Amino acid sequence: MNIELAREQMLGQQVRAWEVLDERVLTAMRTVPREAFVPDAYLELAFADTTVPLGHGEEMLTPMVEGRLLQALGLGVLDRVLEIGTGSGYLAACLAQLAGQVTSIDIHDDFVVAAGARLASQGIQNARLQTADVFSFRPAETFDAIAVTGSLPQFDERIASWLNPGGRLFCIIGQAPVMRALLVTREGTGELTSEALFETVVPPLRNAPQPSRFRF
Repeated sequence: MNIELAREQMLGQQVRAWEVLDERVLTAMRTVPREAFVPDAYLELAFADTTVPLGHGEEMLTPMVEGRLLQALGLGVLDRVLEIGTGSGYLAACLAQLAGQVTSIDIHDDFVVAAGARLASQGIQNARLQTADVFSFRPAETFDAIAVTGSLPQFDERIASWLNPGGRLFCIIGQAPVMRALLVTREGTGELTSEALFETVVPPLRNAPQPSRFRF
């Protein structure tokens, strides 16, 4: 496989074609070697328009979804970002290219250890990783942006409460086969506004509360 050609085809035929035109995002996705974050058994899928299995029933997002996520957050170089769901570490690496500081949590300790080694091998020093379940997580700070990489059956306002005024939250809400990617913004007044971005299906976050169901 010609890796550089495959990378450019991924960016041109998948990411740009899905309206990701932010040059900072494209540069970040070009700079971070996606092949270094894909499990060896799935290296041939590194640049494919598909999810990549990671274990524990988890998957890497497709390049198109990663690009749309990064573009939607509109990150600045001083922004502090929380990523919920470290996975392979690829998205954390891209976030670190765009923002000032990244905190990434994952419920699977082996993911955190492996992703930390990958980030270190790429010389990325502004991302810190932590093993944690988001549903019992209590951050010591608030953030300018939050990226949730697994789906939620319903919107979780507790996660949105960790946003600074003007902060942006990317999340995927719903249950298969219908899920919507949302960009939620905390306005200066504290009010939350949301914008529907696209439809997709990704695995749910582990331990996500299920919506109550009527009983007759």
